[in-house]
Amino acid sequence: MLNRVVLIGRLTRDPELRYTPNGVAVASFTLAVDRSRKNAAGERETDFIPIVVWQQQAENCNTYLSKGKLAAVDGRLQIRSYEDKDGVKRTVAEVVAESVRFLSPKDGNNNNNSFSEPRGGKTSRDDAMISDDDLPF
Repeated sequence: MLNRVVLIGRLTRDPELRYTPNGVAVASFTLAVDRSRKNAAGERETDFIPIVVWQQQAENCNTYLSKGKLAAVDGRLQIRSYEDKDGVKRTVAEVVAESVRFLSPKDGNNNNNSFSEPRGGKTSRDDAMISDDDLPF
């Protein structure tokens, strides 16, 4: 069986960081993800997807992400139910992130070109040494 969700979008608000009674960090935010096709009116619709992140990744999201930043989320879809304070049963669908990648540049610029190449043809990423251990495959 497979339950996997991969999303790229922009945060609609700053992440909200909380801690469980046991001290485990949990952050939540909403990701705005554009649909790939336009609707009948010729407009591109957007889905607003709740994301939940746990442990160290939650603290990293709280530190490095903010409203409008571009992020990639890899995780699983979770459907859960609970009773609200009035006793009404509610159902929530959310993505529990296993991995979050920060795609916006560090300077806070929210343009779509996350990594622009300087005139010299070298990016700042060219200066970093990458070993075989860093490759995901």
